[in-house]
Amino acid sequence: MQYITDPMTIETRSMEIIAPYLADKSLSEQEIKVVSRIIHAAGDPDYGNVVVVHPGAIEAGCKALENGASIYTDVEMVRTGINRRRLAELGGQVHCLIADEAVARIAKEQGITRSMAAIRTFGEQLDGAIVAIGNAPTALFALLELMEQTSIRPALIIGVPVGFVGASESKELLAEKSPVPYITVKGNKGGSPIAAATTNAIMYMLGR
Repeated sequence: MQYITDPMTIETRSMEIIAPYLADKSLSEQEIKVVSRIIHAAGDPDYGNVVVVHPGAIEAGCKALENGASIYTDVEMVRTGINRRRLAELGGQVHCLIADEAVARIAKEQGITRSMAAIRTFGEQLDGAIVAIGNAPTALFALLELMEQTSIRPALIIGVPVGFVGASESKELLAEKSPVPYITVKGNKGGSPIAAATTNAIMYMLGR
């Protein structure tokens, strides 16, 4: 059996296969790049129907990254999936506190999830940064509460938590209430690979 082994050829061919699924969508060139990478990461063309990109999201993300903004994630899987080498070239870093002992202690004491405790612990560091949430709806709820209660404003929120308990609701609330640009996914779909792919798609617009 013959098969493609060159990574760039595989990626190029994948994007060629994905393109027809987005041909009838009212998407900008930049939005197509984001949604294509999401579909590529998930292996699921239906994402073309459920991704929601705020009108100012991509521009805000690019500007923040160009200015050396860091990225804050809810879980290690998102952090691991982000192209940290490229981010470092832009002057940023990826941060995750899900395994931090102090965060674990706070979560236990307050009876909340570690991801909630992590968002609250990040606090003012999130101002002007990119927040990528791919797993925990509670992290997204906590971020929305933080913005409601303070003047903290991330440059961009990539809010794509996955699951059946709170995931859809947290993303609906993001679209309804967020005072900053966002990228999200309707319904139960999402996940760490989707959060990482979205983040990388925006980074790659700045060159590789």
